[in-house]
Amino acid sequence: MTAAGGNPTPPAASAPRRRLATNTAIFAIATALSRVAGLAREIVAASYFGTTPAASAFTIASQIPNLMSNLFAQAALSAAFVPVFTDLLQQGRRREAFKLASTLFWIILIALGAITALGMVLAGVILPLFSGKHFEGDVAATLTQIMFPVVLILGLTGMLVGILQSYDEFTLPALAPVAWNLVILVLLVVLHKQLRPHIEAYAIAWLVATFVQLAMVGWALGRIDFRLRFELDWRDPRIRQVFMLMLPVTIGLGIVNLDSLINSVFGALVKGARGEGPRAIQLAFLVYMLPQGVFSVAVSTVLFPTLSRQAARRAPTAMRHTLGNGMRQINLLLIPCAGGLMVLATPIVQLVFQHGKFTPFSTHLTSLALFWYAWSLPFAGLNLLLTRTFFALQRPWIPTKLAGLNMIVDIIVSVALYKPLGIAGLVIGTAAANIVMVALQYNRMRVGFNGRLEGGQTLMITVRIVVAAAITAAVARAVWVGLHGLVGRSIAGQMASVGLAVIAGAAVYACLTLVMRIPEARQIERLVAGRLGLRRMSAR
Repeated sequence: MTAAGGNPTPPAASAPRRRLATNTAIFAIATALSRVAGLAREIVAASYFGTTPAASAFTIASQIPNLMSNLFAQAALSAAFVPVFTDLLQQGRRREAFKLASTLFWIILIALGAITALGMVLAGVILPLFSGKHFEGDVAATLTQIMFPVVLILGLTGMLVGILQSYDEFTLPALAPVAWNLVILVLLVVLHKQLRPHIEAYAIAWLVATFVQLAMVGWALGRIDFRLRFELDWRDPRIRQVFMLMLPVTIGLGIVNLDSLINSVFGALVKGARGEGPRAIQLAFLVYMLPQGVFSVAVSTVLFPTLSRQAARRAPTAMRHTLGNGMRQINLLLIPCAGGLMVLATPIVQLVFQHGKFTPFSTHLTSLALFWYAWSLPFAGLNLLLTRTFFALQRPWIPTKLAGLNMIVDIIVSVALYKPLGIAGLVIGTAAANIVMVALQYNRMRVGFNGRLEGGQTLMITVRIVVAAAITAAVARAVWVGLHGLVGRSIAGQMASVGLAVIAGAAVYACLTLVMRIPEARQIERLVAGRLGLRRMSAR
């Protein structure tokens, strides 16, 4: 790994820690709002559609354009574009950076426009072939055709978000998904009784909300010194550089996103699930992604431009510290969340989803999937950060090759376990693959940094975190059990028992991590105290 190889170089000053911490906090809060809005959206959708075959058809239909957008745009393009664009800005070559961004924008518009048109035609031909006893292929085809323009819109959005993040602008890009979820929620309520089949309202709302998100991100460009131009220089060598970086990222993300599609397809085949498996897995994944999105995505997204700048300056010592600190922050935040999801899986699913057409059987399937998803929560967070670090180093083929091994592990475990264990077997396959991926990525990263990656410090602190998280989970479960018998199963009673269990667990965990002198907990304490101090001063 070139950033760590060769002669030692003096580390350049990294971005101030306070700004990084503030950006992470802002992004985490905005992402939390987005996840809560997304959860509200799915609560309403679950009450309308439950885990019926039509809802499962929507699950598969929505995953196809999402898979395509990740393969050819959005995350893949952003991961390949940001290091090159940031490198040009670091060198003071702004004109060339803007030319690169403008050219890529028009290439995306042309290429993804063609892919979108082709996908809409093929969806009507291919998906009806999968119609069967438990899968409504015709409905899935129609939903896919409605949502396929999302591929083009998300491609353009991902491009613009990459520009904003290169300028350390995270607030509006983080708030755009909040608006996306709220628009879907409103349109779903308004339209679901106006269309037949009713599930089409969800697809239309999804498409309109994606347009709104693009408009918000485009408006945010006015906050930075960037102007989109009509330039289409195919011969620019940096265009080729971005696409060469994008190729392995595309393959790697395709492998990762294929996991969700595999879970959905096998979930439809699970005996005894009555065709409800795909939707149950998706809803469990949504709850699982709430802490994942709030914490690990926030940490990885905010650190990515910093890691890219440090890689461009060839500052391995600074990169080691940034990466090590990021890994410990993710463990600090996600390990207790994993413990909480394990001990409160069924109460959470009952409270959030069991309304309307969402039956106790739906709760059983969804909570089972959520329990096993929880095991992979911290590993998925570390996986994301390590992958972003390889991207920052412009070494994307490394995580891509490892993702291939990860996919093999997932398929082997899922195929072996889905018949005897049902939905649990599929999610265990995902957890096993995440664990293997983190181990392989960490080992390769450690080799690249000449064996120095703050591993001992991270292990020592993680052991303390696990102990604190275990105590926290036990407290949360005990509080829920004690209250559940007293307040009953009404909505108000469930909110009280689950809410107080979570609050008690969070309070205990905060105290334990501070008593155990975990440095990353002290960082959060100082950040909160600093922000409160600033507010008090401004109030005066």
